[in-house]
Amino acid sequence: MQNSTIAAIATPPGQGGIAVIRLSGPESYRVAEQVFRPMDSRRKVAGAKGYTAMYGHFVEGGEPFDDGVALFYRGPHSYTGEDVVELSCHGGSAVARRLLEACLKAGAAPAGPGEYTRRALLNGKMSLTQAEAVMDLIAAGGRQGAALANAAKEGALAQKIAAQQEVLTALQAHLTAWVDFPEEDVPALENGALTSSLEEVKAGLDGLIQGYDAAAVLREGIDCAIVGKPNAGKSTLLNLLAGFDRAIVTPIAGTTRDVVEQAVQLGEVRLNLFDTAGLRQTDDPVEAEGVRRSWAKLAEAGLVLAVFDGSQPVTREDLELARRCAECRAIALVNKEDLSTRFDAEIIAPYFAMVVPVCCKEEGARQVIAAAVARLLGTARIDPHAASLSGQRQLSAALRARDGVEGALEAVRGGFGLDAVSVCVDDALDALYDLTGENASEAVIDQVFERFCVGK
Repeated sequence: MQNSTIAAIATPPGQGGIAVIRLSGPESYRVAEQVFRPMDSRRKVAGAKGYTAMYGHFVEGGEPFDDGVALFYRGPHSYTGEDVVELSCHGGSAVARRLLEACLKAGAAPAGPGEYTRRALLNGKMSLTQAEAVMDLIAAGGRQGAALANAAKEGALAQKIAAQQEVLTALQAHLTAWVDFPEEDVPALENGALTSSLEEVKAGLDGLIQGYDAAAVLREGIDCAIVGKPNAGKSTLLNLLAGFDRAIVTPIAGTTRDVVEQAVQLGEVRLNLFDTAGLRQTDDPVEAEGVRRSWAKLAEAGLVLAVFDGSQPVTREDLELARRCAECRAIALVNKEDLSTRFDAEIIAPYFAMVVPVCCKEEGARQVIAAAVARLLGTARIDPHAASLSGQRQLSAALRARDGVEGALEAVRGGFGLDAVSVCVDDALDALYDLTGENASEAVIDQVFERFCVGK
């Protein structure tokens, strides 16, 4: 694979100012020479230096069909570590496809998903955690999520893990020398120093693990169910958060009978909103099915916004909803703050992380809700420039490493001997090497790049 030259459209499909076709591999310059003619005939593609550009025409079969710019990169000083040429044509999809087809006819092979970043990994241009951060950066919907991904791409996580590996490696070297060469009178590690080093590593891993959920929300978003009785203001809330009339709003109870979905950006968090049917007893089989789906969505959601009618007293249905929210990450929104309040919020408060009075007809409620969601999910406390874990693969490796360190600490405290400590430290180091990709198998690398798009 590494000996081939690959080509793909590196920009999103559709119309735009430009489209970029990226070539990477040993024959990149030869392929580019067949599809690009510099405007200045004295300049030659084969002799182009790295980090230079040329303006000219794109040709197929000797026929010019567009004009644009070619950017040249010489390996190893490129994204992939190979010779790279990026061809920028006008952004009509027909033009971009024709230029890509011309590159393929000239000898390039179609790039697979994430193949450019995969080559960067295999050529030592980045670690596995940095490669994963590239996809996170592409997918980021908010500034904080993008900042977290960029910090990982710049090596924040790799550096933090490297520091922990260094501590454990030093411990393991001492332990191995003590176990394997008893005749050398290697001094045993004192329990105090050993415990201190292990606790330092454990604290670092605990911090990464504890921050995982909030960082994942910033990167990936979260499913959020809007629930409540009929006419409490659920659809009004959906429209407020969406910024347009996504759901029908009427004074007639039972207007919403199915789950209405809408993705929105609320502050720094992307919410996949589900506006549900009003929760009440009904003999209408269609509405009853909507109510059943509402309860199911409440149980599945990562976040629940429970809407209550603040102009009416607390009812039995309100209490039932509150009790079901007790096991969820849920915020109670007492709506219709613009009317006389008859709702006793203290009755439902024990079942919720917070109770927030709002008027879902007013734009200012959006900021109030955004702040409450950020506090509940922990995203308000995230340092976007700090190291953070991304994805289940990294989390699983960090948990195994933390378990290994905990095992070593228990062995020290339980007096099980340094042999037992050494085995646990080995397990922790193996897990950290898995996290950074230093021990990654081909199957693991394949799994990482499954979620990449072509051209990246």
